[in-house]
Amino acid sequence: MYFVGVDVGTGSVRAALVDDTGRILKKSTSDIKTWNPEPDFYQQSSDDIWRCCCKVIREVTGDVPSSAIGGVGFDGTCSLVAVDANGLPISVSKNEEQEQNIILWMDHRAHKETEFINSTNHRVLKFVGGKISLEMETPKLLWLKNNLPKETFWHRVGQFFDLPDFLTWRATGSSSRSLCTVDCKWTFCNKGNVTDGWDNTYFEEIGLGDLSRNDWTTIGNQILEPGQPCGTGLTARAAQEMGLAVGTPVGTALIDAHAGCLGMIGIGLKNPVDFKNRLVMIGGTSTCHLLLTDRMIFAEGIWGPYFGAVLPDMWLLEGGQSATGKLIDHVISTHPAAGNLDVPDGSRVEEFLNELLNKMATDRGLDSIDMLTEEFHVYPDFHGNRSPVADPTLRGSMVGLTLSADRENLALIYLATIQALCYGTKHIIESVEKCDSVEVREILMCGGLSRNPIFVRTQANVAGLPVRSSTGEDPVLVGAAMLAAAAGRRQKLNEAAITMAGDSRTVQPSQRLNTYHNKKYMVYLEMLKNQQMYREIMSKNS
Repeated sequence: MYFVGVDVGTGSVRAALVDDTGRILKKSTSDIKTWNPEPDFYQQSSDDIWRCCCKVIREVTGDVPSSAIGGVGFDGTCSLVAVDANGLPISVSKNEEQEQNIILWMDHRAHKETEFINSTNHRVLKFVGGKISLEMETPKLLWLKNNLPKETFWHRVGQFFDLPDFLTWRATGSSSRSLCTVDCKWTFCNKGNVTDGWDNTYFEEIGLGDLSRNDWTTIGNQILEPGQPCGTGLTARAAQEMGLAVGTPVGTALIDAHAGCLGMIGIGLKNPVDFKNRLVMIGGTSTCHLLLTDRMIFAEGIWGPYFGAVLPDMWLLEGGQSATGKLIDHVISTHPAAGNLDVPDGSRVEEFLNELLNKMATDRGLDSIDMLTEEFHVYPDFHGNRSPVADPTLRGSMVGLTLSADRENLALIYLATIQALCYGTKHIIESVEKCDSVEVREILMCGGLSRNPIFVRTQANVAGLPVRSSTGEDPVLVGAAMLAAAAGRRQKLNEAAITMAGDSRTVQPSQRLNTYHNKKYMVYLEMLKNQQMYREIMSKNS
């Protein structure tokens, strides 16, 4: 029996054919269109994404009889999808381009709405670290209601979906929502009982009370745990588009980062009780930090606790950084030396810079590249701070700039940026560990950043913890396939999380670098304080 995992990321849709041991047999990728009409606005098309999904599914299953496909599982970015009463796209764009019916997760248009919602101090905000993020869905919903013509948009909306739920709806016709999406991104109130439901007082207070009409059908009134079967499986239309059999089981979806958590959390385990104390980092364009616990825990600046958002009967705490891989790409591509690196064909620029850093350390008589940045420091929140500060208006900064613009200078900035991102993770870990009986004992890392050995080694050294990265090809896709397996086999998701988990390699921290990185981390925290101090100075009346 085979399973299909589909991952809809920020820039592409990927599918994998996975066997029942979690081994990926075939993969396919298709790029997604993104429109960026003005700063902080990022829009996509659900029709475009669905076409990509069907294309990659056909490509990975073309040589396999449809009867051998035991299920399909989806994950996707936490992006907001709008459709009308007939299920057709309805534009979220100021210019009303109909196909652009998705507000991408990284869209930051809803600043004012986010500030207003946080000013209410409503009780549901306790479950998002005390402050809602403008990357979540209710600020975006409020922006749409406040800024687009009500007659041509708000009054025409049939349903709002989180992207993962749109995918299962499009595949099965079932409008059920995932506990993962509504819990983590929509303020669904779940304290260990799925029937707790939506808090109408919150929606009334922020001006979205009309979403409660018709028993919350606009945003979802059937909530399922991840991996539970959606409807009766693939509809005839979806099956034809995918080249699969009608009724093929479809598992309730996960947010893409949470699929990575599912794909990683069982690595090296035989007993589900060991799921806790492991911080899963999914590092790509942004980075999510996911920690499972066996009880309800509140941590300042950390999203959650969310019950059942990844695995049944476990609580999830979630931190994150809004720009990580994207930030590294930015500091490289905007440097004057970026066009003169002579990167060998077939190599990535990071590989070239990693080799250059090793040479620089050797030339300076250093036994570790970590120490190259003793006089150079970066604060990395170029796109705001998701956690634990929860301030989307924070910006990045650098200390130690010179007139140098050569490739060695680029390598130095690149390394200092990696270190700064790792200090951000340390900041998140410290915030979580302030809670009683919470301890992070190891880091599990997947995504693009896990394939950069300097990033992985730096994270281990900064956190003082072992870092495991998967030896498998793609834990996020395997996590999506686990959803398919749970639905197809009608088994608990935590069983699939162990039986389909792959192997890992482990990087141990260098204890001799503790003092160095502790000092650098103190500088990191001071740079945060200084930015806040500068704002206070500039805000004072002259």
